[in-house]
Amino acid sequence: MCLGSVGSLINELNQPRGLALNPISNELYIADYNNHRVVGYLSGTPTLIAGENGPGSLNTQLYYPTGLAFDASSNSLYILNYYGHTVVRWILGASAWTVVVGVPGSSGNTRLQLSYPMGFAFDYMGNLYVADTSNHRIQLFVAGSLNGTTIAGVTSTAGNGAYLLYNPYSVAFDSDLNLYVADISNNRIQKFLRY
Repeated sequence: MCLGSVGSLINELNQPRGLALNPISNELYIADYNNHRVVGYLSGTPTLIAGENGPGSLNTQLYYPTGLAFDASSNSLYILNYYGHTVVRWILGASAWTVVVGVPGSSGNTRLQLSYPMGFAFDYMGNLYVADTSNHRIQLFVAGSLNGTTIAGVTSTAGNGAYLLYNPYSVAFDSDLNLYVADISNNRIQKFLRY
């Protein structure tokens, strides 16, 4: 890896945003935001994992990936596509992804749609929580469901009240499954008790 070197060669990065580690192989996965790809590093050797087919919403493309999570049970990466308005699943070694949530290339505020999401997290039951940034909400997608439920914030309403969010950026849990939200434009971390 060329530290500090911006570019699109396989050993260069351009605004890396998300990381995930494969605990089985110790391969590190990097969401290479401006190169619209995910790169893997194992023993210092870079490999292309996903994307690099130009930016877009086709199932062989990534569109400004920001977040990653590795799932050992399916040997796949979950990738958050910021401009694609989706979370997708890319099985390692595959040439395309399948959509997990969101409508590829379609920004919106319905139960099926996301608008420029920035972060996500899974709970131990496989439920997905998405920081739906431009909709100022946190969406819960029960495992296997494409329909989201707003559990924090008010859809399309930015604010600084106790129940409002303003561009939520990332989410995390504590051991009791209380939800923490980085509420970026309010310069605060919000805690929401277990849903």
